[in-house]
Amino acid sequence: MSSGQHAADSPKSGQRAAQNSPKGGRGGGSTIDPAEIEKFAAMAEAWWDPVGKFRPLHRLNPVRVQFIRDRTASHFGREAATPEPLTGLTLLDVGCGGGLLTEPMARLGATATGIDATGRNIEIARLHAAQTGTRITYLPCAAEDLVAKGQRFDIVLAMEIVEHVADVDAFLAALSRLVKPGGLLFMATMSRTAKSYLMAIVGAEYVLRWLPRGTHDWNRFIRPSELARGLRRHGLDIAELTGVSYNPLKDNFHLSRDLDVNYMALIKATEPIKPA
Repeated sequence: MSSGQHAADSPKSGQRAAQNSPKGGRGGGSTIDPAEIEKFAAMAEAWWDPVGKFRPLHRLNPVRVQFIRDRTASHFGREAATPEPLTGLTLLDVGCGGGLLTEPMARLGATATGIDATGRNIEIARLHAAQTGTRITYLPCAAEDLVAKGQRFDIVLAMEIVEHVADVDAFLAALSRLVKPGGLLFMATMSRTAKSYLMAIVGAEYVLRWLPRGTHDWNRFIRPSELARGLRRHGLDIAELTGVSYNPLKDNFHLSRDLDVNYMALIKATEPIKPA
């Protein structure tokens, strides 16, 4: 999910795409984009409606949960098929929205924290967690706020969020400092390709009308190679990269080798992270 231009803005190499790709630097800027906050605040009430504005995320969630569960269990020597394979592990969901992914992680046993810069999202997430009896700590803040407090987690999730931040390099820097040594970072986003423009912008917003027009900004999508370069600047390396494709006949998503639209990354530290 992403930001404020419309389908009339056709794919063009460079321009804002180049501006948004991860660049070297100190990574110390704010990651909050006020326009994105305003947009998602307007949609906050729809988070838990499976056929509403966040329908694609509801359809995507089973694939995300399984990928995170299985890779985490393998990394930490757990049995993925057990009811709570993440027991004893701390988890942070950055840009948690209404908690669509945070809640399943908590039910898998993780000590879960969800953060979002949109206050209304946090209110919705807290309400739903209370209704379902799920223990989660939800905080209205940005990733850099937890970095400033010195907090770290075994598992950090940044799913469908990097394309919304104001400063990609600062965001990746913050993520690198939130993962404990030996921990895991999971990211998901969309690649900036002609195919993603046709499917995520034209198809999802204008033809199928799954999402409100302007939800995505193709220029802010990030190619896997760009993400990998940005992560390496902060001591992180992509250990696994997988595409996520939609099957219209079954109305579901599945893992694939196609990285041209949606993709997920399992990320590990390649070197000790230096203190800020």
